[in-house]
Amino acid sequence: MLPQEIIRRKRDGHRLSSDEITAFIAGLTAGTISEGQVGAFAMAVFLNGMSREEAVALTIAMRDSGDVLDWSDLPGPVTDKHSTGGVGDNVSLMLAPIVAACGAYVPMISGRGLGHTGGTLDKMDAIPGYVSQPDVALLRKTVLETGCAIIGQTADLAPADRRLYAIRDVTGTVESIPLITASILSKKLAAGLGSLVLDVKLGNGAFMEKSRDAVALANSLVEVANGAGLNASALVTGMNEPLASAAGNAVEVKNAVDFLTGRYRDRRLEEVTLALAAEMLQSAGLVSSQQDGLRRATEALAGGRAAAAFARMVSALGGPGDFIEKPEKYLPTAPVELAVTAEQDGFVTGIATRDIGLAVVMLGGGRSRPDDKIDHAVGLTRLLPVGAEARSGEPLALVHARTDPEAEAAARAVSAAYTIGSSKPPAEKTVLRRILAR
Repeated sequence: MLPQEIIRRKRDGHRLSSDEITAFIAGLTAGTISEGQVGAFAMAVFLNGMSREEAVALTIAMRDSGDVLDWSDLPGPVTDKHSTGGVGDNVSLMLAPIVAACGAYVPMISGRGLGHTGGTLDKMDAIPGYVSQPDVALLRKTVLETGCAIIGQTADLAPADRRLYAIRDVTGTVESIPLITASILSKKLAAGLGSLVLDVKLGNGAFMEKSRDAVALANSLVEVANGAGLNASALVTGMNEPLASAAGNAVEVKNAVDFLTGRYRDRRLEEVTLALAAEMLQSAGLVSSQQDGLRRATEALAGGRAAAAFARMVSALGGPGDFIEKPEKYLPTAPVELAVTAEQDGFVTGIATRDIGLAVVMLGGGRSRPDDKIDHAVGLTRLLPVGAEARSGEPLALVHARTDPEAEAAARAVSAAYTIGSSKPPAEKTVLRRILAR
């Protein structure tokens, strides 16, 4: 099949057959289709969309462009979670060990930061010695022995996705729901999962700022995953403020360790993490209800089993054996700390969450270009949540930076992101909607 004919058909609004989609992705993977043709295909999909059947075929073809892991030798269910990205979203670091401590196996293939949102893989790279992109043998050994592994996509898993995404990134076609769906799910299907839970973020710190867009993406992910043979459900969760009180890399890892050990837990972060854990345990067949899943997850956290699973995972993947006990000994720290102070008394009534994420990028904790190096030490901590009381001259947040000028620039950005009012706003729900296969 000629790639230009496939492009023309989609450009003109026709539905592509499974064979046409498979042939195009095979050419994409083999490199026999030019970047211009891939960009034209992506734009045709962006403009005309895809049916559920087309999106399923695209997802399966991208999955089959590389290796597909087989976990049939494991004695328990294999499950995972994917988040569409936010600010202060370090849920994965707690969620994987919590679910593993409840009897599931979690090979969590994660990504790096994108735009204003942080990346789980960048956070894990803040741990000295941690191998975030192991070979398959080490991945399998870690999952079998510890129950979970938070790692990055290997070169052999869904390679078509990497090439297609790189071209989408420079052709203005990132925001296509069918292409987002296939990108996310092809990697998860290649990971050999038995079930998947999607965390679709909604709000001013998410890629989806409108409810209808978040729900459309969640429905697409759930329907296409189930159409491709993967049991999936989704939670739509709020991102109108940072999820944790820390934003960055090492600072979010420290926040996660504090959460797991019980030293400190942000309320909204705890609600989202436990809700996702309950959903994962139910979708994996380990509990019969969300209530039972919530109880099991809470017990694993409170009893220290989740913290122990995280510690074993870090050690198995090359990190320090006593990391959970002494994170401060190993995590990098920035030399400059600067408090961002409130200019008036009142309550935090709103936060421009995207701007908080961009302040972290400005400090070097995120990327402006794909090849930028990350400074794992910089970031923000002690971020006051919406509804908190603010007093003039007292901190709204603490900036961790390399230099005084960088700290001052980030502090100005953070200060501008906060809105202080005279009355305390009503608390927003954290879990907004649950979406199941129809």
